[in-house]
Amino acid sequence: MSKKRRSYGNAAHTGNRSGSARGNDRFYVYGNTAAQLQRQLEEEPAKKPSAEVKKNRAKAHYMSAGYLLFLGAALVASAYILMNYLQMQAELTNLTKSVAAKTSTLINLKTDNEEEYNRIVSSIDLEEIKRVAMGVLGMIYAQEGQIVVYEGEQYDYMRQVTESGR
Repeated sequence: MSKKRRSYGNAAHTGNRSGSARGNDRFYVYGNTAAQLQRQLEEEPAKKPSAEVKKNRAKAHYMSAGYLLFLGAALVASAYILMNYLQMQAELTNLTKSVAAKTSTLINLKTDNEEEYNRIVSSIDLEEIKRVAMGVLGMIYAQEGQIVVYEGEQYDYMRQVTESGR
């Protein structure tokens, strides 16, 4: 039949990197034995699967109506959720753009308002107001005793309900 020899010497041929003979269980096959083994493997008939294996394979390929219905419902639910997600994402994008546009408008309005306020404040002549108040309207500065100091704890303004101090 075939001759089998155990190889002990060359580590490159044996696959053993240490080069030692211990732990080396590889055999070299000389002659035509390898070709005979190959032919034997090719000639051996494949094992036929048992009835149980055939039954399991058939069951694995078979899908019941309930399972198909479940898969269809899952597919429809997934599509519905995906569409809602995309719609919400688009709505969020539109709202973000709207907020950005309104923020820009607000900034422009605040800037315009501040410019107008500064223009009005700079155009007021306090000396002219004092001259008209004292000369034309007859107003005078308050005298000692006419000024009543009131400290409110809750509000920043005061309402006079009755006439007092006259």
